[in-house]
Amino acid sequence: MSIIAESFGIFHKGGPVMYLIAACSLLVVTIAVERLLYYKKMNTNMCKFTEQLRPLLEQAEWAAAYELCRQTQGIAASVAAKGIGYVQRGCANIESVLEGEAALAVAGLRTNLSHLDTIVTIAPLLGLLGTVIGMIGSFSIMNIKAGQPQAITGGVGEALIATASGLCVATLAMIVYSYFNHRLDKLITQIEQTCLLLLGHIKQEKRHEIA
Repeated sequence: MSIIAESFGIFHKGGPVMYLIAACSLLVVTIAVERLLYYKKMNTNMCKFTEQLRPLLEQAEWAAAYELCRQTQGIAASVAAKGIGYVQRGCANIESVLEGEAALAVAGLRTNLSHLDTIVTIAPLLGLLGTVIGMIGSFSIMNIKAGQPQAITGGVGEALIATASGLCVATLAMIVYSYFNHRLDKLITQIEQTCLLLLGHIKQEKRHEIA
């Protein structure tokens, strides 16, 4: 209990800006949990999926390939299912349509990551603002007592709490942002691999039809 009470005491010493910094930290944690669950759901076991999909595409069994994609978890399988659906409907410009579906999928994967990037920038600024406000109060004539220079130095020390808190939140946001950017790159690679596999067999089938 003493640690919690001490933490709340330090929090209040940081000034009103600490509430904004706390909101930023809560937003970082919320986005981290949401993106972690979402990316886990969107991940595809590419080795198993490719092994099952390739023979179906080679034999032009589009209906079976479509069902496989629908039953497979992940964003890459979802994009492939939409692409195969367009093939079954006889879409002429399948490459452009597939690129559009992939772009929409990637846009969904990027959701909320821009908020983390914003917090990386704004959290230190909020901390600096809190420190400046605290230092103005520390150097106020009302806080200066004769023979007690610690009245100023103590106030400056409390004012720096906001800067330290802002830097901690920004560091956390940067770590989370970097981690999910890495996960995002892997998911985009999965989408690209699936699209290339699908387009390769579509073009091959068209060449057979022309021949």
